[in-house]
Amino acid sequence: MSGTFVGMPAFPKAAREAVGNETLRGNLRHATHTIRAKRAKAVAEVPDWAELREAGKRIKDHTLRHLDRYLVQLEESVTAAGGTVHWAADADEANRIVADLVKATGEREVVKVKSMATQEIGLNEALEADGIRAYETDLAELIVQLGKDRPSHILVPAIHRNRGEIRDIFAREMGAWGRPAPEGLTDTPAELAEAARLHLREKFLRAKVGISGANFMVAETGTLVVVESEGNGRMCVTLPETLISVVGIEKIVPTWRDLEVFLQTLPRSSTAERMNPYTSTWTGTTSEDGPREFHLVLLDNGRTDTLADEVGRQALRCIRCSACLNVCPVYERAGGHAYGSVYPGPIGAILSPQLRGTQSEIDASLPYASSLCGACYEVCPVAIDIPEVLVHLRERVAQGGEVTRNGNKVVLKPAKGHAAERAAMRAARWAFARPGALRAGQRLASRTRRLHPRSLPGPGRAWSDTRELPPVPAEPFRDWWQRTHGGQEEGK
Repeated sequence: MSGTFVGMPAFPKAAREAVGNETLRGNLRHATHTIRAKRAKAVAEVPDWAELREAGKRIKDHTLRHLDRYLVQLEESVTAAGGTVHWAADADEANRIVADLVKATGEREVVKVKSMATQEIGLNEALEADGIRAYETDLAELIVQLGKDRPSHILVPAIHRNRGEIRDIFAREMGAWGRPAPEGLTDTPAELAEAARLHLREKFLRAKVGISGANFMVAETGTLVVVESEGNGRMCVTLPETLISVVGIEKIVPTWRDLEVFLQTLPRSSTAERMNPYTSTWTGTTSEDGPREFHLVLLDNGRTDTLADEVGRQALRCIRCSACLNVCPVYERAGGHAYGSVYPGPIGAILSPQLRGTQSEIDASLPYASSLCGACYEVCPVAIDIPEVLVHLRERVAQGGEVTRNGNKVVLKPAKGHAAERAAMRAARWAFARPGALRAGQRLASRTRRLHPRSLPGPGRAWSDTRELPPVPAEPFRDWWQRTHGGQEEGK
């Protein structure tokens, strides 16, 4: 996976700065609460939501277990339909493939559908380095691009901006990218949308190359699916002469029947709609309609390594609905930029460290960017147990931040900054294996409880500064049981 956002510190520092921004917190609170309430209402309409959720989980798990077979089937289906499949092991290879395909057309401009995968690999920056300008056409992505900003939400990348800020960005920047904003532009939603529509229309009509991602790929037919609310995606996948789709290998589903499940759960979980206003599907090329050339770039970029982790692989079920972000108390206060990745919020806290590894300071901090309240698991439409994966990744960070392979043996390199934690766990393991020592330690702790500090020393102070240390009881449980039950066996 490509690197973190340039200059981003670890999550605790970035979050501390974000929490102090009252405007940001107000924007996030209003947006997430609104989306959350609408989603709950939309989900409540479905009597078999729990069954759909379980079905989505099982389809995804089955597909991941047999991913090699379904990817080969997908390649055969796409090729038979007139498309060309390219395999990209990492971000650099994917960017090189796309840039070469664009240059082969002779074009120097492309229009883009909103795509997390292309953001993940830094495609826009790579194309710019090759003299190719990429235009985002999703309204929120357009706001982010014009504002020289970074996305902060999976579904609503400009969620951290209010209407006044968006008006100022349009008035200031649109002219440098194409048609300028109308004179006297106000911050009313209708005027802002019309300004974006006029700005983008000339790009749709002029562009010869379109770039997309995909929400799903159907192995049995080679069909790609994009769901969206604005219609810009349909313009990008139908008008250009060449279409290039960059898609993570986990986005595959075996059959159209499987797709039907997700077309029920994704709209309700993301935009709180019964169905998406635009669901675009395409299979290869045809002589009568759509692009003349279609290229599918299948992206690994850390996904195979994630698949090898029996606990962490469930993150690959994600259908990018963003429901977990909208209920997360940490995201609501810190915002998406603090996560240092195009994947913010709870899903980003478990996906980014697996795709990129935990060697960097920010990736090692992400598994701790959670209260473990479990709200994210409750709303996930494919039942990803995010708290379970967070704890699993915390263990990985504490035990060894770097995974290397020595033949068939996996070696964990000791992680920096967790020596005290590892020492405490070793001491606890030693004591719990020796009942006599544990009993003596408990009695000593009880008799000296008035001397105990109110906060932990050293690195532990970061934990106890915001929490009260539990008081040590005056008498250990074993002694109390012996005294009150006269030595009777516990439970009788």
